[in-house]
Amino acid sequence: MKVLAFAGSLRRGSYNRLLLEEAARLADGAEIEVYDRLGEIPPYNEDLEADPPEPVLDLRRRIAEADGLLFATPEYNGSVSGVLKNAVDWASRPKGEAVLLNKPAAVIGASQGAFGAVWAQADLRKSLGIAGARVVEAELAVSHAHQRFDGEGRLTDDELRDGLTEVIRLLTAEIAQRLSTASVR
Repeated sequence: MKVLAFAGSLRRGSYNRLLLEEAARLADGAEIEVYDRLGEIPPYNEDLEADPPEPVLDLRRRIAEADGLLFATPEYNGSVSGVLKNAVDWASRPKGEAVLLNKPAAVIGASQGAFGAVWAQADLRKSLGIAGARVVEAELAVSHAHQRFDGEGRLTDDELRDGLTEVIRLLTAEIAQRLSTASVR
């Protein structure tokens, strides 16, 4: 079972990337791969839909090949980061044929603030749902992220680690259901 993961921050020491790396360590029976080309995707432009740039083609191909998606978003000005929203916009096209259609997805987030990017997570779940993804009902908000990871990038809070494990469990269960339904057809 392959899960493609997206960290909504391009910062080298991104807490959301650390969160995804922790998810990869905790995933039992699933391979979680962090997408590393988010910064290369140009701003969405409908004029380019007929002949999208190579980074967009790579994004779409990688999403199509994945069994599910895991998004970790920071919160910028009370919402999802621009680079992450841009990737969702490209992946939601062309309408009716998008690689996001019926793709199982989960959203988590980390921020240095007190709320753990909950507004950004809500906005991202909304965008993914409108784009046609099957967003699982799971939440994980890592507040005060700068205090939640050790020097090796591991979560130090058992409750957060358990919450992350539960998000992964729910996502992989949704993926398994989708795969079993697809194999019956």
